[in-house]
Order: sequence, then structure tokens, then C-alpha cells
Amino acid sequence: MSAATSVKAPGGNRSDTAMASKPAILGWLLFDWACQPFFTLVTTFVFAPYFAASLAPDAVTGQSLWGFATAAAGLVLAFLSPILGSVADATGPKKPWIASCGLVLFIASFALWFAAPGQPYAIPIALLGFAVGTVAVEVAAVFNNAMIPRLVPPSRYGRLSGTGWAIGYFGGLISLVIVLGFLAADPRTGLTLAGFEPLLGLDPSRREGDRATGPFSAIWFLLFILPLFIFTPDVARSALSLRDAVKRGLAQVKSTIADARRHHSVGRFLLANMVYQDALVALFAFGGIYGAGVFGWRATELGIFGIMLTVTGTIGALVGGRLDDRFGAKPVIIGAITVLAVVSFGILSLGADHIFFVVPTAPPGEGLYGSVPEKLFLGLGLFIGAVAGPLQASSRSLLARLVPAAEAGRYFGLLALSGKVTSFLAPLTVAVATSLFQTQAAGPAVLILFFCAGGWLLSGVKRV
Repeated sequence: MSAATSVKAPGGNRSDTAMASKPAILGWLLFDWACQPFFTLVTTFVFAPYFAASLAPDAVTGQSLWGFATAAAGLVLAFLSPILGSVADATGPKKPWIASCGLVLFIASFALWFAAPGQPYAIPIALLGFAVGTVAVEVAAVFNNAMIPRLVPPSRYGRLSGTGWAIGYFGGLISLVIVLGFLAADPRTGLTLAGFEPLLGLDPSRREGDRATGPFSAIWFLLFILPLFIFTPDVARSALSLRDAVKRGLAQVKSTIADARRHHSVGRFLLANMVYQDALVALFAFGGIYGAGVFGWRATELGIFGIMLTVTGTIGALVGGRLDDRFGAKPVIIGAITVLAVVSFGILSLGADHIFFVVPTAPPGEGLYGSVPEKLFLGLGLFIGAVAGPLQASSRSLLARLVPAAEAGRYFGLLALSGKVTSFLAPLTVAVATSLFQTQAAGPAVLILFFCAGGWLLSGVKRV
């Protein structure tokens, strides 16, 4: 059964509550596992580089178009997340909303299969499927996050959230190994990363393995979301009709924003989250594209890079959750932001033939990651993986400690709003800067400013 909860004003203290059952917690944790292949395969390591390398006219145009699609998804999320979170609080249960979002994610992901090279409307299909799928999975996360206060006491929020992110990263790792090892092949050799011909007769010349990441992510989500619906308890349905709930939800959005403004720590945290999450979204969205465009990485290099990054991400999320419970969420977030700013500066200093802006390097040698800039980019990417999980996990655990448990949905909707209301801004700035200066180096230069601003805003939040 779900844990009892207390209701106090944001920033107020609350006593520990009972733990939910182990199957209930496992069902909740598997939400991250179910969703992660969409982020790992589609957003970052397989489909996005395929889009830039094989669908878009060139890598620079591909990065710009992907940025505009990410920005569009952010705008829609900024509008929907707080409203739907408040409506879900008014109606009670969160699972029906997760199911509805899951259906949209399933359809949007499957559509990516039809974004084939040379086909009419392939670029619009790819961008629309990616953007709609992003909206669906992020809105579903609002309702899943709102269940945290009913599963464990506040003293275990960090560990629960961190474990969820770690399980998600591990799911992304497994899905990446499956796709790169058995489905997506290098068009030059016709073989997968493991040296096999693709399963199911997938044609490398048509990039069918890369396009299959959409249907694969959809089916994966459908299978692994089931434990949440079977084992994890939900809130009882209220007596309100959906129409009345929508009216109340819209009113609550306004009152929630007003509440957040009155409570300094909540309001300042949401502003900080708005800025640094914006930068993190852009960093992940362009990571694989940057490697493909600047260094010419193909499926093998991108695949190994993705596998290594998800391994460090899994470890980082597990360690970060325990550091969160021991030292508090704020120090974990500040540390992660600092690392990401330094990493962005390091990426900015790299080019295909130089490091540290002006130091020339020898031409690439034989084998994987044959140049010094590539090796440094690989190393910097591992730091991104190690701190991205703790950053996001501690963000949701910090908010769970700050707000009333009975109103978690509307506040997590506001968290999603703060993370998405300007989530178009960093990708859009990267896209515009890339187009304007005709260099992919414009991306990390923009992100450094966002991370620094987010860290400054967070420094004024009461330590939690």
C-alpha cells in the first residue's frame, strides 16, 4: 500500500512516512527503464546522428533542424506540463495519464521507421515523430515523479530518485547494446558493431537498423511499463468530473506559480532548474550529432561512445542518490553543474585538428578514436554521463522535499514547466548560432553561459 503523507507548506518540515511495498517501488523504478531507450537511441546516439548524416543535407543543417524540433517540443511541454499536472492532482489517479502519454509515445516512435533516406517527407516525419515522442515521454514523467512522496519517506527520496535514474541508464545501455550489436549496421561494411549481419533482414544501405530504433523503443516501453500499472498503487479517484478537474487544474496553475513566488527557495530553485535543464537538454540533443559532424564518427564510434557514457551514467546516478541523502540535494546539483560547465568549455576547445583552441594535433591514426581530439571528446563525454543522472535525480528529490506531498502533481508539473518553459531557448540559440557562424563549436559556447547562470541561481536556494 502507499505511504501516508503529510501536507505542509512548501519549505515546511514533514515526518518520515511508511514505505510502500517492494513490488510497488520496483514498478515505479521501471518507468525510467521503460522510457530510457527513447532518449538513448532516438534522441542521442543512433537516430539523431542518422538524421544529421543521412537525412539532412549536411551536418550543420542537421544540427540546426534538430535544434528547432527540440525547441518546438519544449514550447509544447511548457504549456502542457503544469496544466496536466494540476488536472491529475484534481482527478486523483496518475496512471491513466501515464497510459495516455504512453500511447502517444508508442505511435510517434513507430513513425520514425518511415523516415527513410530519399523518401518524400522523410525529414518532416523524423522531426515530428521525435518532437511528439519527446512531449509524450516528458509529460508522462510529470505524473510518475508525482508518485514519489507516496512511496518512501523524505529521508529516502534521494536514493529512490537516484536508483530510478540508474536503472534508466542501465536500460538505455542494454537497449543500445542490442541495437548496435544486432540491428544497426555500418553501411560501409554491412555488419553490426558485434560483427554480425543485422537481424530481421534489416538493410544497412537503407539505414533500416537506425530507423528501427523507433519501433524498438515503442515496444520496449510497452513491455516494461506494465509493472507500474500492476504493482504500484495509485491515488483514489476524486468525485470531480474531468471538466471540473480541468477548471480546477487551470486555477491551480496560477495559484501554484503564486505559491512558488512567495516561497523563496521553491521559486529560486525552479528558476535555476529552468536554466540548467535547458542546457542539459541541448547538450544531450547535440552530443552524438557533434561527434558525427566534427570527427566524422559513424555507428561504431558513436555506439561505443554511447555504451561508455551510459555505464558512467548508471554509476553516477547510484552514487549521486546516496550523496543526496547524506549531504543534501543542493550540493549534488551544484557539483554536477560545475562539471558540465567545465566539460562544455573543454568541448569548445576541441576541433578535428586541434586541442585547447590553438594546439595542433597529428592526423587521425588507424583504429577507433584515432586522434587526440577524439580521445579528449570521449573522455569529456564520460563526465557528462557521470553527472547528468545525479543532476536530474537530485532535482526531483529536492522538489519532493520542498513541497506538500498531496500537491506533488501540480508542483512537479511546475518543475516540468521550469525545465521546459525555456527549453526551446538553448537548442534554439545553438541552432541559430550554428547557422549564423557555420560551425558546430557554437553549441558548447552557448551552453557554458546557461550552466553558469543556473548555478548562480541555485546558490540562493535554502540547502535541502
